[in-house]
Amino acid sequence: MQEKENVLRILEETSKAIKGENPSVIKELSNQTINTASMTQDPDNILVAVIVYSISKILERTNYRELPGWEKFYGVMISSLEKSIQDIRKNDEKKFRKDFEEIRNALDKLSGKLKFYIQDVFRRASINKASRIYEHGISMETTANLLGVTMFELADYAGETGIPDVRGAQTMDVKSRIKIAEDMFK
Repeated sequence: MQEKENVLRILEETSKAIKGENPSVIKELSNQTINTASMTQDPDNILVAVIVYSISKILERTNYRELPGWEKFYGVMISSLEKSIQDIRKNDEKKFRKDFEEIRNALDKLSGKLKFYIQDVFRRASINKASRIYEHGISMETTANLLGVTMFELADYAGETGIPDVRGAQTMDVKSRIKIAEDMFK
């Protein structure tokens, strides 16, 4: 795991924001992990970014709280998050990953609309975070593989959001690359 102290801080602040019912703070915390995830392509940072972002989106939708199974899912989410914080403090990365897996596995125990809605949130969160990593200059194929989304999903989302138009996401044309290479050898 890269930048363990930063991940720990983000999870601790996420836990506080959940208790304070502040999804916008949680979303911002998720965004803070993207730079590290982009630079290092560290699966743990990517996992944290996706899960924390998903939590923010789930908490934004207050109508989910009325659906059957919410209390149980919420309880698993909170306890898994707290356990992951403890496991990072103990330097037990294997348990940390298992704790985050519990959050995703809690979906399998849901039924009805809540299961569908939350699965959709996790899928969309993966695509969203993939687009942010792609925006940082990581190839589309690598990014799609890192987040378990298809290149088509990523390309479609990136096209809708205008990510290819962002200066940092554009590649140089061949002539510019050749010019730079020639200048390096002068």
